[in-house]
Amino acid sequence: MAHSLTPAASSPAEGLGRHGNGPPGSGLLHRMAKRLFDIGFAALALLVAGPLILICAAIVKLTSAGPAFYRAKRAGFGGKPFTMVKLRTMRVGKDTADRRVTADHDDRITAFGRLLRKFRIDELPQFWNVLRGDMSIVGPRPEDWDIVERYFTPEDRRVFAVRPGIVSPADVNWYPDLTYHDPPPPGVPIQEWYLQRHLPVQVAEGLRYVDRQSFLLDFRVIARTVFCVLVRSWLPPERRPLPGASRGMISP
Repeated sequence: MAHSLTPAASSPAEGLGRHGNGPPGSGLLHRMAKRLFDIGFAALALLVAGPLILICAAIVKLTSAGPAFYRAKRAGFGGKPFTMVKLRTMRVGKDTADRRVTADHDDRITAFGRLLRKFRIDELPQFWNVLRGDMSIVGPRPEDWDIVERYFTPEDRRVFAVRPGIVSPADVNWYPDLTYHDPPPPGVPIQEWYLQRHLPVQVAEGLRYVDRQSFLLDFRVIARTVFCVLVRSWLPPERRPLPGASRGMISP
């Protein structure tokens, strides 16, 4: 799947027509069972992690100016927008349209924000999005609304056949993130590099999940996520090349 910086002509909702009923084999019973699992898991997670979220929110307020929580517009189920909630890890006002993607050593991230990101604590408030029905525990990564509106092709939009997830196969297959495995060359903006090299890989992982989704796959992704947070946070994996990366889609 080749992406370019040429904006897509169609809207996020387009391209769902023939795929909008979901992947083969994902029947009503499966969807209902998955939703019940999401609700139970998210409710328990918020009950257990609630004190940690509140403590971290207070530290965010004390250590940097601005709100404790960050609200981001993301594309969700059916290609519809929703507001995703996270603990704020960046300085206020730095999330401009041309800098929606963060780099490894992004100067916009606060000191405490780096700690939150390292252990994925900033994502804990997203369990509220799961309860609301915006997200699932496991699913494709939720993408920025503006990026989807401008760059997703009709085939890419097939990922909206399911809810985006707090954790995804892309998270565990390319832990800690794609930038770690494939950093941009000097002089190439991280967002430009992301759009041309990382976005195709991320979308491909999401489409693969849509086609192969099952409870077994979800449990494997959850288990691998726990392993990554507890182990890989301290012992980063070996860097590996992205599929097709040797072709070089951007010249430095």
